[in-house]
Amino acid sequence: MRRAAILIAGLVMAGPAIAAGPPPSPPHSAGQPYAARNLPDRIVLSAGADASREMAVAFRTDTAQTAAEAQIAPAIDGPSLEARARTITGTSAPITTENGDAIYHQVRFTGLEPGRPYVYRVKGSAGWSEWFQFRTASAEPRPFRFLYLGDTQNNILSIASRVIRQAFHATADPALVVHAGDLVAQRDEKVHDDEWGEWTQAGAYNYAIVPQLPATGNHEYVDVAQADGTEGRRLGPHWPRQFALPANGADGVKATTYYVDYQGVRFIALDGTAALDLGALDTQTKWLDAALASSKAQWNIVTFHQPIFTCARPDDTEKLKAAWKPVFEARKVDLVLQGHDHCYSRLTAEAGKAQSARARKAGTMQGPVYLVSVTGSKMYALNDRAGTQPDRVAEDTELYQVVDVRADRLALRTWTATGRLYDGFDLVRQAGGGNRLVETPGTITLRRCQGATGPDGLPCTARSK
Repeated sequence: MRRAAILIAGLVMAGPAIAAGPPPSPPHSAGQPYAARNLPDRIVLSAGADASREMAVAFRTDTAQTAAEAQIAPAIDGPSLEARARTITGTSAPITTENGDAIYHQVRFTGLEPGRPYVYRVKGSAGWSEWFQFRTASAEPRPFRFLYLGDTQNNILSIASRVIRQAFHATADPALVVHAGDLVAQRDEKVHDDEWGEWTQAGAYNYAIVPQLPATGNHEYVDVAQADGTEGRRLGPHWPRQFALPANGADGVKATTYYVDYQGVRFIALDGTAALDLGALDTQTKWLDAALASSKAQWNIVTFHQPIFTCARPDDTEKLKAAWKPVFEARKVDLVLQGHDHCYSRLTAEAGKAQSARARKAGTMQGPVYLVSVTGSKMYALNDRAGTQPDRVAEDTELYQVVDVRADRLALRTWTATGRLYDGFDLVRQAGGGNRLVETPGTITLRRCQGATGPDGLPCTARSK
């Protein structure tokens, strides 16, 4: 049975009625460190649609730096980086937030050579940033590895940052980072601009040298009052400024949908919030099908926020399941990377883990594999199906994933915040097409709450949805 939420009863003391007022404003981060300065900050690298020939950078400055300027040069082994640098200009967009006025800038690096290291720096009103180094993808399929992170959202700097940093520290040379949405909480915890400041600080220089592939979550949207009195959603002002993403997405949602080709993998990002709440389901479904049909990649990986198969909520996301699951299966998508549920789930058979185990034993082809994971501090309790449907679950557990890509296999490993192997499998490509799933031995004990006690022997923080 689903674990019931624990309710704490208290005495209600009689007293004078208190008039309702506006909710209190979220606090600033300690020390209020996130006002724009005269040197660039929030520097985030993104891949172009063809990551072998294009990268892009977004960054923030104070209002004295009105132009988007960057310098790029081929990386060399000596210190004379500026000698061959060329200056490139881009686009700028002002923003006014709780931390005052600032300007976000974006610069695209095009015409790059495949498989080559480059250095770049960006301009603030007081001077240049340090030099950052990245490498373009190879033009052909080659082995690489990438990180996948679920929701960071709450306590981004104080708690989630250690998992992000552990992921980079423990993973040799990650080529990309996939984020499955809800990077921030959108004023739930701290003022909005501080949350974005904490997000970029948590990843620090890693986000400036490793391309980031984010999907939007519902918390990247802000609630707005409609003319008829109802509540609607609008994409928050930071998203289109903070990420210089490819402009190859679905009509009407080009700021939040895109694909990137990287060394034999096509990564496709969808916008579940726009699909569910803003009428963009059909448009994205057609675009998704076309993006998969045109893919010449060895592997196809899709990411979005709201999971098709939920591990915390009572019901699956039926609208997305009805529209997107048939496309994933028809076009033979290999991995589906999601967030939103603040628990962990790996699922390969809708009928349940018993059927999945029989299929593995028989060598039957399996896929797509549906993953849900969480990196931040907010935790939800597992739902009634968690014991029988997914192959592996966890609650009250912060995680990150490392995926190794080869021509004949995808190897995914899920690690805890302290670096322990929690789950793992290989998708092994068969000669006739399709994947055989091989589970990884040596994982630690299943992490679930037992009543009010969490898997670490402390009070369980996972609350029921």
